[in-house]
Amino acid sequence: MAPTGCCLFDTAIGACGIAWNAQAIAAVQLPETTREGTLGRLCRPFGTVAQLPPPLFVEQAIARIQALLQGERDDLRDLPLDFSAVPEFHRRVYEVARAIPPGEVLTYGEVARRIGEPGAARAVGQALGRNPFAPVVPCHRVLAAGGRSGGFSAEGGAETKLKMLEIEAARLGGAPGLFDL
Repeated sequence: MAPTGCCLFDTAIGACGIAWNAQAIAAVQLPETTREGTLGRLCRPFGTVAQLPPPLFVEQAIARIQALLQGERDDLRDLPLDFSAVPEFHRRVYEVARAIPPGEVLTYGEVARRIGEPGAARAVGQALGRNPFAPVVPCHRVLAAGGRSGGFSAEGGAETKLKMLEIEAARLGGAPGLFDL
């Protein structure tokens, strides 16, 4: 379903964007270099979307996303997302990613195994690269084998991914923090 509105909102990592329809969040966009870039990337799949004041459920989602990006632990799993344009394989990947708690990580291979397709690590990475709901679907919590960052389609690439994991005080293999490896 096409979004009925969108807006930008400030976070600890920059201006994010969110688009919605009457029932759910249609997309969330992590910061680009400029606010205009964020808005452009948010709306690219939909064409023109009116910038409007968000309805209450979106205001509440924005507040929770802002808190997450300041280090509060909130998995955002209960936020309503519009998966109507999301391919089935991607939806399965996103469901597993949404179940990863803040501060925890999985590998692309582990996600592939959890969806019952153990040889699909590369396809999992491609699905996460097309995630229209970051960070509500926390693709930043999925790493390459051996704890390497892997790719990240948001502006800043792997550096942004690592910054988000640092904000969450992510732990890898019992290490005190991501950057202590």
